[in-house]
Amino acid sequence: MKKQVPVNEKGYRIGQHHHNAVLTDPDVELVRILRERDGKPYGWLALKFEVPKSTIAAICQYKRRAQTIADWKAV
Repeated sequence: MKKQVPVNEKGYRIGQHHHNAVLTDPDVELVRILRERDGKPYGWLALKFEVPKSTIAAICQYKRRAQTIADWKAV
């Protein structure tokens, strides 16, 4: 049975379904909540989620993992 995955307007997989994704979508949401609501520093979040501080900064600034679903693709 094929699985449906979200894709952007170019047809590329996005979010946790992208082949290079390290964090799940719920992890990304938790990172943003901990930063925006609780004010946790990037360094603390980077250690907790085991990713570089630059990745955390890009996620919190909505430069990364901020695409919207344009369609679904069966894989």
